[in-house]
Amino acid sequence: MPDETQRIETSRGPARVDLDHPVGEPVSLLVLGHGAGGDTDAPDLVAVAGAAHRAGVRVARVTQPYRVAGRRAPAPAGHLDDAWTTVLGWLRGRFGTAAPLVVGGRSSGARVACRTAGAVGADAVLALAFPLHPPGRPERSRAEELVTGLPTLVVNGDRDPFGLPAGSPTVRVEVRPGERHDLRGDPAGTAAVVLGWLRAHGWAR
Repeated sequence: MPDETQRIETSRGPARVDLDHPVGEPVSLLVLGHGAGGDTDAPDLVAVAGAAHRAGVRVARVTQPYRVAGRRAPAPAGHLDDAWTTVLGWLRGRFGTAAPLVVGGRSSGARVACRTAGAVGADAVLALAFPLHPPGRPERSRAEELVTGLPTLVVNGDRDPFGLPAGSPTVRVEVRPGERHDLRGDPAGTAAVVLGWLRAHGWAR
């Protein structure tokens, strides 16, 4: 159970934020979004949130308004970005801007975090199971969404039918052997990769 749950009104309907507060002063704020048809209780999100929280990070898991309303079909990208940006504004208004802000999520949530990273003043991006292209459609690449200019960690499985992004000077790609798009095989291993990256940048204890 999260330490606190808040309902945030957005122009696209109410969003939900599940907050976990660390003991002592937070080292950073990590905000995570869910996949298109999923929730924030996905195994990789839960594992990453738990590991980060134990390492001194304040973690916010954001449920988009369409999921709060009980719909599985995702809202249009612009609606997702609008709601996410509103929630990030609420979080920064409540907790301030002193702590570094890492935005991210899995699949669709990772795309939202990438598209809005500049607008919300993020310091870094975490992309779990970034869907590089629709299955079987490599010509429809979304690689440009990863070009934020910010330190970015991508964690994808080597059997992900949505493809595997390439790294760059700002984008580190960690490939999880045997994992598919859901990253369910070894959530603890995925969390360990993320925690190592956060610690390397001083964003976790």
